[in-house]
Amino acid sequence: MAKLVILTQGLTGRAHELNVDRTTIGRVDDNLFQIAEPSVSSHHCEVHLRGNEVLIRDLNSTNGTFINGEKIAESVLKPGQTLRLGNVELKLDAPGAAAAPATGSAPGPAKKQVDATMVIPRGVSLSELESGGRSPGFDTSKEFSKKRNKAGIYFWVGVAVLGVVILFLLLMVFQQASPHK
Repeated sequence: MAKLVILTQGLTGRAHELNVDRTTIGRVDDNLFQIAEPSVSSHHCEVHLRGNEVLIRDLNSTNGTFINGEKIAESVLKPGQTLRLGNVELKLDAPGAAAAPATGSAPGPAKKQVDATMVIPRGVSLSELESGGRSPGFDTSKEFSKKRNKAGIYFWVGVAVLGVVILFLLLMVFQQASPHK
């Protein structure tokens, strides 16, 4: 069964098994895979299982969804590729994805496999640790920002206009009520 494994320090080792057709990932607890990290949107992305493919679809997240450093709206995630949601990096771990099934073999006694080596993606190699770790997969100099709430802006503009209209009407009423000389 395929699973997403978090690589980001502080969350390292957390994983989520992709055992349903659609999995939502985000900061709030109504997601199937909750990642409580500020740079992850409340509903960041969704994962669709389509046969052997894992399709990632961004849900209009604030800080974007990236596969191997490239921003995506919708794309297939392959085993070993890095998925980044905000500041959180994950890898797809799909057992058996590296080993292709043998086709066209004749029925009969099972043959011993000569080399069944499977490469499993790892975090950081020893040489990377000795050289100071791996370089970040994204630009950390940019600050992440929160989306602006347009409805809130419209509300306060409406309140201000309404206040001016009320003030104007009050002035008119007082002017009419005052005695003329």
